[in-house]
Amino acid sequence: MTSSAPHLHQASSRTDLLDWGAQPDALEGASHSTGRLVHKGPNNQPESGIWVCTPGRWRLVIPRDELCHFVAGRATYRSDDGEVIEVSAATVVMFPAGWAGECTVHETIRNIYMLA
Repeated sequence: MTSSAPHLHQASSRTDLLDWGAQPDALEGASHSTGRLVHKGPNNQPESGIWVCTPGRWRLVIPRDELCHFVAGRATYRSDDGEVIEVSAATVVMFPAGWAGECTVHETIRNIYMLA
């Protein structure tokens, strides 16, 4: 039976995550991602889930508006225009579509996310 409201219990601690592979566009280290989808709509919009990533540094461009609620770890996001966003547990960030820069994960992060 499909739920009318897709959900996952224990999102901040569950361990049955899937291997999502090495983080592309690595600049330093070898960050590796795991995760679990909560929901993926038609044409992948919206998409929500859990994302976990190990330490390293890479380039990224956010394809669509993305709300991120970090529940563990520590990272630094640096936009191409020089803005620095430090994240740790209990940080919420709304990255607008097209946001570009670098991410440096200092301690493995866990993020509950939604891409619009």
